Amino acid sequence: MHLRKVTLVGVGLLGGSLGLALKRRGLAGQVHGFVRRAPSVAECLSLGVVDRCSRNLAESVADADLVVLCSPVGQMPGLFQEMSRHLPPECLVTDVGSVKSALVGDIEPLARAAGVRYVGSHPMAGAEKSGPAHARADLFEGAVCVVTPTAASDPAAVRAIRGVWEAVGSRVLQMTPALHDDLVARSSHLPHVVAAGLSNYVLSPVHPKEQSDLCAGGFRDTTRIASGSPEMWRDIALANRRHLSRVLGVFIEDLSEFRHALDSGDASAIEDFFRLAKTRRDLRYPDPETQRTARADAAA
Repeated sequence: MHLRKVTLVGVGLLGGSLGLALKRRGLAGQVHGFVRRAPSVAECLSLGVVDRCSRNLAESVADADLVVLCSPVGQMPGLFQEMSRHLPPECLVTDVGSVKSALVGDIEPLARAAGVRYVGSHPMAGAEKSGPAHARADLFEGAVCVVTPTAASDPAAVRAIRGVWEAVGSRVLQMTPALHDDLVARSSHLPHVVAAGLSNYVLSPVHPKEQSDLCAGGFRDTTRIASGSPEMWRDIALANRRHLSRVLGVFIEDLSEFRHALDSGDASAIEDFFRLAKTRRDLRYPDPETQRTARADAAA
């Protein structure tokens, strides 16, 4: 796959990493970036995440083969509407938004009217650090990227967008926008709410000043993602509020059951709670040393 010109609308962690990946793998002749602030132009160019960078959206997307919306999800429909009249016919457009139903519903009819081919996508490769300074060319290697076409999507465009993410090392899954939003509400959005809630509660100044001194590795690891952009996560929570509210309710019920077991001194239920969690997590994330030992035993 080789694209003559790719434009990244927004050059933060994901946009910058995609630019580096495209450049390192020789997948694009030119990678252009669009940013809002003048200092960001110089930063992106000095970091080498794009070949050219501009604050002029029309100039940035002109003659592009592929445009990737990498801005906060709440800004994407407005940006697409602003750039749509400057896109060349049959241009491919995708995004990196972590909520898909509302976004696809907003952009797809606009893309059809503009005569361009839009297919939503979501690389599951974010981090708590933002900005192009944290971009990595290998960010997408081995990461899942979800592509979310609809019945109205052009099959050739779907194959092309899949091909882009596969070319930068991602493992592509394809599903409907609605299924995507249901799944990430549990696996991505709920954990962020929990991490933020723990940070707000445990690190509150109402507790004794020694409280934070007792927050060791477990607390740090559990709350790492709470350092993500508040504005970005505000937009994500609101965009996926129906699914997130539902799974949050179920999670609160589960915690209430654990609290009941604790209050009643039900040792068996408490142990079952922790045992089931360990079993499920160990199946999903096997310990590498345990795997090596098992393979050695099998070969003996």
